[in-house]
Amino acid sequence: MSVYRQQTLPYQRDSAHLIRRLAALPGLVCLDSGLGDSPHGRYDILSALPSETLRTAPGASPAETFRSIDALLARHQAASPADALASLPFQGGAIGYVGYDGASRVGLYHWAIIVDHQARQSRLLALPQCSDDNWKQVQQCLSAPLQETPPFELEAPFRANFTQQEYADAFARIQDYIHAGDCYQVNLAQRFASHYAGNPLTAWLRLRTHVHSPFAAYMEAGDETLLSFSPERFLRVRDGQVLTQPIKGTRRRAEDPTEDRALAAALLSSPKDRAENLMIVDLLRNDLGTLCATGSVKVEQLFELQSFSNVHHLVSTISARLDAAHTALALLGNCFPGGSITGAPKKRAMEIIEELEPDSRQAYCGTFFHAGFNGSLDSSILIRSLVCRDSEVFCWGGGGIVADSECAQEYQECYDKIDNIIKRL
Repeated sequence: MSVYRQQTLPYQRDSAHLIRRLAALPGLVCLDSGLGDSPHGRYDILSALPSETLRTAPGASPAETFRSIDALLARHQAASPADALASLPFQGGAIGYVGYDGASRVGLYHWAIIVDHQARQSRLLALPQCSDDNWKQVQQCLSAPLQETPPFELEAPFRANFTQQEYADAFARIQDYIHAGDCYQVNLAQRFASHYAGNPLTAWLRLRTHVHSPFAAYMEAGDETLLSFSPERFLRVRDGQVLTQPIKGTRRRAEDPTEDRALAAALLSSPKDRAENLMIVDLLRNDLGTLCATGSVKVEQLFELQSFSNVHHLVSTISARLDAAHTALALLGNCFPGGSITGAPKKRAMEIIEELEPDSRQAYCGTFFHAGFNGSLDSSILIRSLVCRDSEVFCWGGGGIVADSECAQEYQECYDKIDNIIKRL
C-alpha cells in the first residue's frame, strides 16, 4: 500500500462488537473511553497485528525505554496524512505500557479503528506501511459473524499481600519517615492475587459494562494480558501543548443520593485531601518545568470533583508547552512514574515504597500510552488495573499517606478503589 486508506464503519456507542471481532487477530490492543460517558473520554482506539514489538524486562530504565520507542517511531516514520485525518487522536504509531517496575510491552501499529463518541463516527484507518495482507485480515474479521469469547472464571477469592496488622506496621513506618523530615507523602499499595481459568478478554468486556473509566485499556502482550480501568490521565501532548491531570483525594460512592452528595461535599471541603492534592500538583509542575518552555507551566484548575462508578476523586489540571528540543516521549520518561502514585519528594518516596511493599508493582502505577508518528501522545496512570499471567491474576489498590492520615481509613480506601472490579470478575 502506498497511500493512506480509510473506511467509514457503522457507529455504535458500545465498541464491544468491534472488540470481539478483532479478538481473532494477534496482539489485540484497545484504548477505551468508558462508552464516552466522561468529558475526558471521547475516543476508543482499537488495533492488532503489530508490525514490530519492543519489550523490556523488570529493572530496565524507563527513560531508556522511552528513547527506544522514539527511535522505533523514527525508523518507521509515516507520510503526513490527509487533512481529513489530521484531527484524529491517533494516526498510527506506538501503543503499549511501561510498568512501574520498568518492564514494557509496546507494539508499532500501522492501522487502527477510531471511534469518536462526540461526533458519533467510527473510522478504520491504515497507513501506507500497512500490508495488503493485514488490511485483508482486518476486513475479514470485521465482516465475520460475531462470536462470543470463551468464559473467564476466578478459581479462588483474591488475597491481599498485607494483613491488616502488617499494613498498620508499614503505615507507622511511613509516619516515622514523615515526622523525621524524609518525605511529605508516600503512596502505599496492597497487591491482591488470585487464580483464574479462561480468557481475560471476557473478563475485561464484562467489567467495562459496569466500570466506565475514561482511560481504560486492554492489551494482549505474549505471556501477560493487561486489563485497566484507569480514571487518571498522566500526560497528553498535542501540537506541543501539554496537559496532565493528577488525582489525589478519594471518597467512596453511596447508593443513597443524599449520602453520596454528602460524601462528595466532604471530599471537596477536606483540608487534608486538598493539601495532598496540592503536593502532587507542585511535584508535577516541577517535573514538567524541566523539559517545557520557561514560564509556560500553569495550573488550570485545582480540586475539581470528578465522580466515577465507585468513588469520587479530586482532580487538578496543569498545562505547559513542550520545548521544541524535546519529544513527547522524552517528557513522559522525565515525569515517569507519576507523582500521584509515588509521593513527595518522588525519589525518597519511591525508596520507601521499595522498602515497605512486599511484592513488585509490575505494570501497576506505570503508564499506558499511544504515541503517534506526528509527535502526539496521550497516556494514563495504570491504577485500577489487573495483570493476568500463567493462570494468576493480580490487582492493586493504594493511597497517599500524609502526616494527618488515619490508618483505618487508608486501609479501607485500598478496598474502596478496587471492590467494584474484583467483586465483578
